[in-house]
Amino acid sequence: MLVVVEGIDGTGKTTLARNLYATLRDMGHEAIFTCEPTDGKWGRLLRSSFSAAERLSPSEELDLFIRDRQDHVERVLSPALSRRCYVICDRYYFSTMAYQGARGLDPREIRSANEAFAPVPDLVLLMDLDPELALKRIIEERGDRPNNFEQLAVLKKVDAIFVSLSDPFIVRLDATLSPEELLKLSLELVLKTGGKEGERNV
Repeated sequence: MLVVVEGIDGTGKTTLARNLYATLRDMGHEAIFTCEPTDGKWGRLLRSSFSAAERLSPSEELDLFIRDRQDHVERVLSPALSRRCYVICDRYYFSTMAYQGARGLDPREIRSANEAFAPVPDLVLLMDLDPELALKRIIEERGDRPNNFEQLAVLKKVDAIFVSLSDPFIVRLDATLSPEELLKLSLELVLKTGGKEGERNV
């Protein structure tokens, strides 16, 4: 079962994804945690671009995202899903749609290009948080200096694309809830979805 945790930066999605993975393992389920961009060749190039003074163009970054994701699907996602285990993924192609879409590319075209090879998730947990509060968390709680993706104007554009997603397998979560509350809600959704017959990746 493929579970993706999405949202703008500062929402706490990585914390939720890791907590969900750890809880499933503690319950005796086979589960893996993974993230995008990956730590592979293409993912490292992407991460370098995010904080560079002169970033790659949107189309150049998109090409790297697709290469990184193709490698991720082949090496990690497909083998894990074939074993019928829970795959908890921190970011996926919805983030590419939102962030590269905010840079001027067409989110629908990005989605089409990715779904030509990448498995569609069984469940997307979309962390919902006001961009201004998200930026405040980045600066104050994480102690980070915002990178190119983490400027308020950019976060607002990204958030608007996330908000536009209306697939039935996408569930919005209030990111102002405590980590414990978010984990409880998410675990219920994951176990309920995983118990249905005919799920794509179960």
